[in-house]
Amino acid sequence: MKMIKSLLPLVIAAIFASACVQAPNGEDGASMNRDDGKIKIGFSMATLKEERWQKDKAAFEEHCKKMGVECVITVANANAQKQANDVDNLLTQGVDVLVIAPHDSTQAASMVDKANAQGVPVISYDRLINNPKVDLYISHQVPVIGRKMAEYALSKVPKGNYVLVYGASTDNNGMILKKEQNAALKAAVDRGDIKIVADQHAKDWKPDEALKIVENALTQNNDKIDAVVASNDGMAGGVIAALNAKGLTGKVLVTGQDAEKAALQRIARGEQTMTIYKPIVPLASRAVDAAIKLAKKEKLDTVPFKVDGMAGEIPAILLEVIVVDKDNLLETVIKDGYVTYEDVYANIPEDKRPPKP
Repeated sequence: MKMIKSLLPLVIAAIFASACVQAPNGEDGASMNRDDGKIKIGFSMATLKEERWQKDKAAFEEHCKKMGVECVITVANANAQKQANDVDNLLTQGVDVLVIAPHDSTQAASMVDKANAQGVPVISYDRLINNPKVDLYISHQVPVIGRKMAEYALSKVPKGNYVLVYGASTDNNGMILKKEQNAALKAAVDRGDIKIVADQHAKDWKPDEALKIVENALTQNNDKIDAVVASNDGMAGGVIAALNAKGLTGKVLVTGQDAEKAALQRIARGEQTMTIYKPIVPLASRAVDAAIKLAKKEKLDTVPFKVDGMAGEIPAILLEVIVVDKDNLLETVIKDGYVTYEDVYANIPEDKRPPKP
């Protein structure tokens, strides 16, 4: 009997120790109880193909390091199934918060449900996931981007034939941009000032898809195209390749977004007309800061965001965007240190460049 009594404290201690080891990563934030005490953030990225996503990754990692938190980043290479597997792996690793830049906004909805089932908050990064249960949507002002593209085009080309090259139909951003571009152009279309002679989604935002869309539009309209509203810089590159084959480069207005270095160089050369500059470092930094707050169950300062086809409103952080064209390259992307003067004007003779700031 004495032996049993003497062993009882050891048995009780063993039970408690076992419970701590086996506790799931649930709402009590068990994964934050690791020996190092660090918050662990998982970032599932859809792609690194475009230059801007490489900047996102670098900025995200840098801010995690600055804030003393651990981050695990996976890249799905534009494959929805790989991203689903990546998310499963991140959850298995016991992340405190999951950040997802979805490849397919609809397929990513199930990833949110899986995370929710384990008590892990989800931040939808840059692209909105089709699930109202996301804890935060952080992006730039996507509706504003769509409107600014179309309004800029109208201000420069108030009459003529337009081609609209939309982003991927599987990406909520592509759909939001489409809606806002068409809304901004509607009055001019109704007046008969402009005619949309072609509009089409480019699969996965691919430049070669954009090239084909514009090639077909040129063929069907005897090369009489006055403006192409392309929804990002990568596709704008494809558009310009199609125009170049017809000797129309610089004669047709071309929009874009992301302020990629190649696009800024095209703007400096007069080939692409404008882009939308979305400062990446503030976006990535705010996402990390929000993830830390969610891990600590602290309140976020958000605005409600409503999207067609989704019930309810999503808490959102939306950052401002800037129109960049040939006239303000120095005052925007170069002044901010986003790109260097030498990079932007690399293909411009020195005597043709504006004075270096």
